[in-house]
Amino acid sequence: MIIKLENIKRTFNENINVLKGVNVKFELGKFYIIMGHSGNGKSTLLNILGLLDLGYTGDYYLNNKLTKDLSLSELSNIRNKKIGFVFQDYYLDEKLTALENVLLPTIINKDISSKEAKTKAIDLLNKFGLDKRTNHLPSTLSGGEKQRVAIVRAIINNPDILLADEPTGNLDVESEENVMFILKNISNSGKCVIMVTHNTDLIKYADKVYNLENGVLNEK
Repeated sequence: MIIKLENIKRTFNENINVLKGVNVKFELGKFYIIMGHSGNGKSTLLNILGLLDLGYTGDYYLNNKLTKDLSLSELSNIRNKKIGFVFQDYYLDEKLTALENVLLPTIINKDISSKEAKTKAIDLLNKFGLDKRTNHLPSTLSGGEKQRVAIVRAIINNPDILLADEPTGNLDVESEENVMFILKNISNSGKCVIMVTHNTDLIKYADKVYNLENGVLNEK
């Protein structure tokens, strides 16, 4: 077990209950998909899992440590080294090349030298079929290529957890299958991959599927 949530609740504007007591466990080497309609709290849950949203009540254990007992610097270190993020809109810096975008998370990672980081980034970009796109700006890349760059950026620090928020939402069918195959392989390598989507066609890739409806998370 790597993540355990106990009675996680999240309320906005004092009376909008987005999450109403989520209880769930996530393990390494598994690919999880969380289904749900837009506005049902999927992204909120993912932000809590990624330690981006700390305004919840309940208990969040990460590797058996209660996260609310950790300092802000400890939480920041976990976000940088232990958790990778992939988003629907890529969030690539348009002024940086594919390689430079991938290297961004390594800047504050003191465990790896800039030379080692660059070598690793190039190797990963090659592995993901982007060897001819290394020095290209995002504006010259297709949607599928941008998402692959975003995934490489998310895993460059070798995180244990990969969180993906509608990562195929802007992709064509071929690119969608490519990205899902990549995410599945990442989970098979021993990582915990948690993805939220409303696309029911993608649940075939998951080891376990949950549905988030009216603030309640249930296994499908």
